[in-house]
Formats: sequence, structure tokens, C-alpha cells
Amino acid sequence: MSRHFDDLQLGSLELFCLAADRGSFSAAATEAGVTPAAVSRSVARLEERLGVRLFVRTTRQMRLSAAGLAYYQQCRQALGQLVEAERQVTGGQVEPSGRLRISVPTPYAHHRLLPLLPRFRQRYPSVQVDVHVSNRNVDFAEEPFDLAIRGREPSDSRLVARRLEDAELVVVGTPGYLARAGTPQTPQDLLQHDCIQFEMPSTGRRPPWTFRQGGVQVEVDTQGAFTCQGDFLATATLVRHGGGLMQAYRFTVADALASGELVEVLGEYGGTSRPFMLLYPQARHMPLRVRVFIDFLFAEASSPPG
Repeated sequence: MSRHFDDLQLGSLELFCLAADRGSFSAAATEAGVTPAAVSRSVARLEERLGVRLFVRTTRQMRLSAAGLAYYQQCRQALGQLVEAERQVTGGQVEPSGRLRISVPTPYAHHRLLPLLPRFRQRYPSVQVDVHVSNRNVDFAEEPFDLAIRGREPSDSRLVARRLEDAELVVVGTPGYLARAGTPQTPQDLLQHDCIQFEMPSTGRRPPWTFRQGGVQVEVDTQGAFTCQGDFLATATLVRHGGGLMQAYRFTVADALASGELVEVLGEYGGTSRPFMLLYPQARHMPLRVRVFIDFLFAEASSPPG
């Protein structure tokens, strides 16, 4: 049987994927233990073989071209399959390695994911984790992410969606604000209060606050002097400084509630929640580093901190 790839071409594929992962030839060269010129020559050989440009280079940045992104996704999957084949043949002794990229919204990042990562690295020291902390929705087809966590059900049926937890919602304010403005007794009383708003990056809309009233879920369109964009945790900072009331995830304000810095109101109308979902593209092959991270995350999420 004739060989379609020789050793040099396989090495070029690895260096190409490494350069795409790291975003530069220099960083890829440092990790691979070769010179930047060697990485550049490897990529040039691939571009000549394929007859397309794999990277778009400017004086400030380097990014994959459209053809390069499609080629990268297929090559990364193929190389991952080789690693998986070795893992199966050796009885699972291949160590997870490589760079894992995950996009996480700010509240889940700071209060859930980031505290876990040092423990994950202790268990899998050869895996590097890039965390993109933002409430912006990422596009798996256009951006090189392995995983994303989002606070809603996805609309894209091409994504695998697994529920990490249902995060309870609570309405909170400072004792000083409540002394000044009064304590709401029903959800409708919120129309007389300063309610801190958050604008959803994906829609530009301010989500209504949700409650259980009379055995059914009701929504209240609140109003207030402050609207936060981009970072949901900005609302927590405002509420802690007396800016008004806020409906927040309980896990983001648990410490402040325990210390008395914040006070929960309308507790008898509570019980609503929003899901946090782990999202990733459907694929026949999943790199080992991604698989072990998912397993780790769900083992930790099965008993999340309060």
C-alpha cells in the first residue's frame, strides 16, 4: 500500500495545529522545542501542498483563514483519533495533554469553574486550560473553542447540551437600601423600587425577573436607574453598595447573605432558577483532554458549593 503521508508531512500537521492552538509560530516553536523558522517552513509546505493559505498574517496578529479553520478542525480531530488509538491499545495509559479552550460566563467562572481548575491541573498536569470569561455567545464554527458554559438552553441543535445545574434565583438588597426604600412584600411591589438591570449580550434585552406566585411562575418587568452590560457580576457590585435590588444567582451572593451584608427579600415567592449548560459540538471523536475535563466537571457539579 502506498503511503499518503510521510513522517515529515505528519510532523507538519502537528506543528500546524500547534500554531493554530497557540496563535503564533513563536509560541508553537517554544512548546515543540523547535525554531520559529521550522514551524513556518512546515506551514509553508502544507500551504504549497494544498494550494491554499492556512493563516492570514498581519503585523499585529495571525489567525486561521476560512480554509485554514476547516482544515484545522479536521486535522485536530484526526490527530486526536491517533492519540485515542494509542490510549486504547495501551489500556488507557496515554496521559491527557494539550490545550483546552472553554468559554464561560462571568458568574459561573468566578464562583464555580475557576476555583476548580487548580485541582484539575494537579490531576492532569499536561493539560493547559484557556478560559474565556465573557457573557458573549461564542461560535464553535468560527472560533477554536472546545467547550462553552451558558446560562440557558441552546437554540443550536448541532450542539450537545448537558445540564450542569439549575441555579436558584434570589432577590437581594442591602439593609441600608431597604431601610431607605422599604421592603417589597409582593413581586408587584418591585415596580416601586430601583431594580438593577442586566442587558443580555445575545439579544440586547433586559430579562424579566421570575417568581413563583399562586403555584405558577410569573414574570415582572422591573425598572431601575442602573443597567449593566457585559459583566453580570457588575450587578452584584452595585447591589452591595446600595444601588437597589437585584435578582441574582444565590451562589453569587451566598457569602454576603451569610454575613448580613445583603438581605434576601420576597423569599416566599422564590423557587425559580435558570439552567447552566455545558455545550460542545457533536463529533465522532472527542480529544482525551476534553473528555477528562467533562468527566471532572460533572463529578464536581454533582455537589456544587452553596
